[in-house]
Amino acid sequence: MAVEIKNKKAYYQYELTESFTAGIQLYGTEIKSIRGGKASIGEAYCRLVKNELFVFNMYIAEYENKGYATHEERRQRKLLLERVELKKITRKMKDVGLTIVPTLVFVNENGWAKMNISIAKGKKLRDKRDDLKQKDIKRDIDRQRSE
Repeated sequence: MAVEIKNKKAYYQYELTESFTAGIQLYGTEIKSIRGGKASIGEAYCRLVKNELFVFNMYIAEYENKGYATHEERRQRKLLLERVELKKITRKMKDVGLTIVPTLVFVNENGWAKMNISIAKGKKLRDKRDDLKQKDIKRDIDRQRSE
């Protein structure tokens, strides 16, 4: 069973340019909750702090079978990237209007939790309308083809 937790809002609100895959530094109960699909990145955002990348406001539910040790649901978590990738992100973030958005959390074949992040620029309202219009046109064409 593959676990994929998507941030659908990111594709609607931002124009995603460049993406990276990062590991997430987690506690034991956090990875168990993610494997159970009990996490959300809808409100999450990433920020550079002292040349390290962190994800803030990522929700991971408490593990049901926890013992005495547990975790905070919305704590900041360090993202693990290679130094070259961190330098590239740092250079890109100097541009005005860009942000780092988490788009997907998944568990890879080795059992490690990974996060896809993208450098993004906010869309204007007219761009969002154009995207919705294109989506409706595509849906209508697909319906006509299937009939």
